[in-house]
Amino acid sequence: MKRIFLFIGFIIANQLSAQLKKVSLEDILENRTFSARSIPGFNFMKNGMEYTSLVANQIKVIDIQSGKKEKIIFDLKELNNPSIQQLNSYSFSNDERKILFSQNDEQIYRHSSKGEYYSYDIETKKLTRIFPQGKIMYPQFSPQGDKIAFVFENNLYVQDLSAENKIIQITKDGKWNEIINGASDWVYEEEFVLTRSFEWSANGDKIAFIRTDESKVKEFQMEYYRNDAYPEPYKFKYPKVGETNATLSIWLYQLKENKLSEINTGIDKTIDSYYPRITWTNDNDQLCITWMNRWQNHLKLINYSCSRRKASILLEEKNKYYIDIHDYLVFLKNGKEFLWLSESDGYNQIYLYDMNGKLKKQITSEKNEVTEFYGFDEAENILYYQSAENDGLDRKIYSIKKDGTNKRELSTGNGTHQVQISPGAKYFVHTLSTIKSLPTYRIVDQNWKEVRVLEDNSNLKEKLKEYTFSDVEITKIPNKQGVQLNSILIKPTNFDPTKKYPVFMFLYGGPGSQQVANKWNSFGNYWWFQLLADKGYLIAIVDNRGTGGRGEEFKKMTYLQLGKFETEDQIDAARYLSTLKYVDGSRIGIYGWSYGGYMSSLCLLKGNDVFKAAIAVAPVTNWKWYDSIYTERYMKDGKENKQGYEENSPVNFVDRLKGNYLLVHGLADDNVHFQNAAEMINALVKNKKQFDLYVYPNRNHGIYGDNARMHLFTKMTNFVTEKI
Repeated sequence: MKRIFLFIGFIIANQLSAQLKKVSLEDILENRTFSARSIPGFNFMKNGMEYTSLVANQIKVIDIQSGKKEKIIFDLKELNNPSIQQLNSYSFSNDERKILFSQNDEQIYRHSSKGEYYSYDIETKKLTRIFPQGKIMYPQFSPQGDKIAFVFENNLYVQDLSAENKIIQITKDGKWNEIINGASDWVYEEEFVLTRSFEWSANGDKIAFIRTDESKVKEFQMEYYRNDAYPEPYKFKYPKVGETNATLSIWLYQLKENKLSEINTGIDKTIDSYYPRITWTNDNDQLCITWMNRWQNHLKLINYSCSRRKASILLEEKNKYYIDIHDYLVFLKNGKEFLWLSESDGYNQIYLYDMNGKLKKQITSEKNEVTEFYGFDEAENILYYQSAENDGLDRKIYSIKKDGTNKRELSTGNGTHQVQISPGAKYFVHTLSTIKSLPTYRIVDQNWKEVRVLEDNSNLKEKLKEYTFSDVEITKIPNKQGVQLNSILIKPTNFDPTKKYPVFMFLYGGPGSQQVANKWNSFGNYWWFQLLADKGYLIAIVDNRGTGGRGEEFKKMTYLQLGKFETEDQIDAARYLSTLKYVDGSRIGIYGWSYGGYMSSLCLLKGNDVFKAAIAVAPVTNWKWYDSIYTERYMKDGKENKQGYEENSPVNFVDRLKGNYLLVHGLADDNVHFQNAAEMINALVKNKKQFDLYVYPNRNHGIYGDNARMHLFTKMTNFVTEKI
């Protein structure tokens, strides 16, 4: 394949042409002119020789080698069901004989939704509605594909896909804002990314699930403003810092016996605990339960024998900072070993343990982060993983033997490489992009020889030739301590080094995050920044200390002091930029959303002699208002760390405001509550500080729907051009 490298520089040479268009907000937000294509519905088949693709409501099976021999296994038109209009996604049963898909989905929170689900038998063409009584959550085929478990109104059910379609209600105590069975509460979903909290055993005769008792968790209320005379209140359980969390317990349902029982994990129930994961081992009798303490610096993997009803500690890990939860726990088919990722040596690495919890081998040991574990080929004893390189800027793909030998780099060249591995590891979908090149998707074989290009975004490449763009470069900016911070600069259109330009900085900056990477549009908002560059602004994006890809000490140095070092680094970066001969140091602004809005607020207040303006969208303004799991992981609570909270919450520094401040928040933000904006507004008013405020009723943390994004970015564009 000829790799498609979109060097923005080649466009610059043509910028004097009158025919070139300028980027507009309509292009970005309404027409989606610059959206790169991916490969929707791609799925390797278990035979390792075919894959499926979703195109125009059809699922096709395609031969990997030839790209032909297409066979349509699902066609929405053939269903002749007017209630099913669009196929957006699907999943297979393990035997690949059935397809599961949904219609009329309703978003609940960030990761959760409910919908009308259907099972489709490929051979018989039989369509079965799962639980016709209502919309359900998280349906999951049994390993044998003959049953589906799901959650409805906080209770766990199983539906038999035989002719009778018998439905069994496993739990009956589920109740809104009190008891949840098999699904997660708001905070587990948001911070542990745990939605479906039930798992089938390998033989399909058991289901383990988490029961969440949130009855003692305090409620948070938001108001929705419809067309009624009175606003509609919405209440949900949200544990804030230092407040009571939900109580979790692990349960086991045995299908043949129709028996439900609680699992004794061996953990004292009086201890404030988290259970962020449950995973079946390859032994149908053994369930692995992940436990953490409230501060999240102590983790245990608990192995539970269902037949003996006995729990034992499989692995225990402690950290002087905190431990990040991940999904890279892999039990090997030999039944004797498992793979685990840990930062215990200062960088995220892969470890091999036996089933008694004894460390057998640290498989990877470089001073680079393992950022993805893709899979293990047990026939060849080879692991495949992604590693952060070049101070975290690049992502490369490696293979390595289970004993730590024969490490081999599969990817070539810098950039962000990602793979999806076929069963048997004979083929890979290889994705590559750089900061200057669009994503390409291709299939390669074991020797990394190209089999076929799936998508090269050539159409978008041609489209971009019609527009003016500014060059994008990765660089380093030092802070006062001499730490080189990864940075991106987008210089103004028709850049002239003899002129002075205003600067507009963008940041997120939260723990483990990364905006600066050798990847296409790694920081989001790419096209809006191109629009601003065309208006004469130098765009700067800086990854401060506390961000990811550079090891544990770099990431976790902000522990107990969120905002302190991050703000110092951004202020140092702004001061450094002001020394450049082509920068107007009196015109520097900064913008961020969520944690980034928190940071932009702090920067404007603590760096009031540096920043002329700041935009803060949905910011945390006081850490005591945010949720328990996230905040306490990094800050503990206000009793343990009073100074950390007081010295790093923007609401405590509004008296320092000198520049222009735009505060934006959605009234229905279930994540960072409008309460943060309300307290900030009160503090600004009390201190006689003028500011701009934009409030979006009925909008959540993302602020979208009914032209909200267009409205917001129009305002932000005007604010930048008028205030900076």
